[in-house]
Amino acid sequence: MTADLTSKATFSFVTVLSYAAAAYRRQRGTRPSAEILVNALLQAEKSAKRQRLTYPFESILGKWQLSFVTGTNKVKERGGIVLGKGFYVPQFIRVHVSFNPILEQDSHRGEIINQVEFGPVLLKLTGPVQYSTQKNLLAFDFNHIVISLFGGVVYNRPIRFGKVKTEDFYNQPIAKLPFFGFFSVTEDFIAARGRGGGLAFWTRET
Repeated sequence: MTADLTSKATFSFVTVLSYAAAAYRRQRGTRPSAEILVNALLQAEKSAKRQRLTYPFESILGKWQLSFVTGTNKVKERGGIVLGKGFYVPQFIRVHVSFNPILEQDSHRGEIINQVEFGPVLLKLTGPVQYSTQKNLLAFDFNHIVISLFGGVVYNRPIRFGKVKTEDFYNQPIAKLPFFGFFSVTEDFIAARGRGGGLAFWTRET
């Protein structure tokens, strides 16, 4: 018998996140509702801050499938950000992010690959990343784009609107770059808050 996480019954946030990851990969039954998953993510974030958890860059390396995201509303409440309801990314749209090291001896620099597959179309963005273990912040910038159709590359060029050149990227303060603040990292899933305030939940690609 499996737990029914679609209701508002109380479960630990660890249980909810683990169940959501397995359900999204179709290894379990019904996925938790968006409301329950958002609450679990917020609890995980609060717990990480309270315990001052830190994660090494190596712990997020690999390929992850974006499974759930929230937007943010323009109206702010008590000086904070109001989250949108959130939604699971449809399975027919595959959105992956990969974090790869660039030098074995450097544990804070790497490469990001963001890839979206929709039918025969593949969009891939790549660029550098730098990671701050102290705050679990990963800053990134995209500077190259590749578009493929039916497996053939139709567009492959640098991105002119990247915020900084690659050679200058590592000299920029993380606070001035796009970033993710990770607050939950396991073998099966990772979760983070973006610079704009939204939450994202990825499951490991199997």
